[in-house]
Amino acid sequence: MRIIFTLYFTFFTALLFSQDVAIVKYKGGGDWYSNPTALPNLVKYCNDNIDTNINENVQTVEAGSIDIFQFPFLHMTGHGNVFFSDDDAENLRNYLISGGFLHIDDNYGMAPYITKELKKVFPNSELIEIPKDHKIFSSAFNFPNGLPKIHEHDGKAPQAFGIFKDNRLVLLFTFESDLGDGWEDPEVHNDPEDVREKALKMGANIVKYVFEN
Repeated sequence: MRIIFTLYFTFFTALLFSQDVAIVKYKGGGDWYSNPTALPNLVKYCNDNIDTNINENVQTVEAGSIDIFQFPFLHMTGHGNVFFSDDDAENLRNYLISGGFLHIDDNYGMAPYITKELKKVFPNSELIEIPKDHKIFSSAFNFPNGLPKIHEHDGKAPQAFGIFKDNRLVLLFTFESDLGDGWEDPEVHNDPEDVREKALKMGANIVKYVFEN
């Protein structure tokens, strides 16, 4: 028990002082590796515009690895199936209640799978829509209308959902927005510059919110 406590204390201390971010690799066959330039571009944007000092060499960590505790911010995306083993779910739950944060960005088609798997992580919690006046929409840049629309999927409005623990937002699920596509290199999707800028600004809001709360 003392060894476990020491480990979690060490991980919690690392979360307090680290500004590094990582991509989550998960099981199930979904393309966790999609949008390879997205998070590195967001990191550079944050370092250039909101005074962060994040390592631009973005790491990949597995959902069930204790390595996730080195990173206060985890990003997860994909189009398809997601599967968390019991060990994965327990590891993510411990990480999130210890001070970590997970941003899941639906790259189109991920929603039915991830919502089911999140019940393993927090069986008694529901994803709830985050109100537009939440400070995640204004921590660095103002988004009075909430989550911006970056790519069209099914003609639905973009929505931001969250899971809260002790009044702290520990998990953000962005749906029908596709922020990650907007963070990619310009030639990947040929988005107009103002659309990419909106995506990067909203991403910077998420990062700033995580590091300051």
